[in-house]
Amino acid sequence: MALLFNDFASWGKHCAETGEPLWKAVLNYEIEQKGRTEDVIWDGLARAYDVMRDAVHTGLTEDMTSRSGMINNGAKMVAKAPVTVLSPEFQMLISRALGAKEVNSCMGRVVAAPTAGASGILPGILTTIQDLHKLDDRKIHEGLLIAAGIALIIETNASLAGAVGGCQAETGSAAAMGAGAIVYCLGGNVDQVFAAVAVTIQCMLGLICDPVAGLVEVPCVVRNASAAAIAFSSAQIAIAGVNPVIPVDQCVMALGEVGQSMETKYKETALGGLANTPRGREIENMVLVQDVEILPDED
Repeated sequence: MALLFNDFASWGKHCAETGEPLWKAVLNYEIEQKGRTEDVIWDGLARAYDVMRDAVHTGLTEDMTSRSGMINNGAKMVAKAPVTVLSPEFQMLISRALGAKEVNSCMGRVVAAPTAGASGILPGILTTIQDLHKLDDRKIHEGLLIAAGIALIIETNASLAGAVGGCQAETGSAAAMGAGAIVYCLGGNVDQVFAAVAVTIQCMLGLICDPVAGLVEVPCVVRNASAAAIAFSSAQIAIAGVNPVIPVDQCVMALGEVGQSMETKYKETALGGLANTPRGREIENMVLVQDVEILPDED
């Protein structure tokens, strides 16, 4: 991490002193840490974004029914809903985030960004912002580097894992990554990128991880959609110049503190929250019975 930065303040200071864009420091980190050439890194980013786009497409065009039955083509239902609460653009964002995450729940191919449980958020955000603003792939790839830098700093000072910090650490971090990438891609400055991260964390702080039956399906899929929406609203707030008041590094500190204080039953154990509701326990029993394999006697 010393080759990148341990906090956002150092990252911003480096960019101010060198005049480099935020993504350049992350690119250099990849070169130094992995021993890869710049061309190889850009190619890897392109492949990752292609997988994200494919996940969005798959989720909106193919059968997305999970083995448990809890996930059943929700993304397509939202995309084609006859009664619309949202603008067409907002509806597009929500359906895409749902679709990409449903691909994960149905054992398809996704990019864990930063985790598989949050794998619908960045694809939904980046494909939507690209289409709305006619951005080229290179700009999106730069945004992915910035998102990676955001994740590295959050991981260093808090966590990216639901088992450690609750869902705030997974979908919250992914939303923060997406919000920062949006602001950069739309021409925001460094302070605005960091403000977007801060606002997002403030909105996602305290979210527990309570997967029904221990599966990354409910409420994980719908949380990917809501996290994408929060990323968009946070990006809008930040790029308008609104002061988040609490500095981004202190927001990350709070994320870590809340995660440490959270009870174990709210950290991906399926012991609390929605997983511990009567219906949640019924589903757990059905799934466990369904997955039991009766092995023949050794005799």
